[in-house]
Amino acid sequence: QVQLVESGGGLVQAGGSLRLSCLASGSIAVINFMGWYRQAPGKQRELVAGITSGGSNYADSVKGRFTISRGNAKNTVYLQMNSLKTEDTAVYYCAAGVTRTFWGQGTQVTVSS
Repeated sequence: QVQLVESGGGLVQAGGSLRLSCLASGSIAVINFMGWYRQAPGKQRELVAGITSGGSNYADSVKGRFTISRGNAKNTVYLQMNSLKTEDTAVYYCAAGVTRTFWGQGTQVTVSS
């Protein structure tokens, strides 16, 4: 079992920045993937950025603006979000992949114009 707790969401103006954090606990040694997803009202949940030992990948809509990273202890993952746009408004979820995907409770990010 893996437990995930996100923090760092909030309200920001367009063009601003936010940094999301996710702390994993439990069976963290077997985590092979960590990532951030988001879900806007009326839309499906989508992958924003993911990271494994082999590297990271991003949704086309956030490339060049968002950066995913893991802490040295490997039980944390961050999402640095710069040049935020109103269309980035969503609930952001941390995910960890083992034999199944575990999810955090989500954190709201609202970008105002």
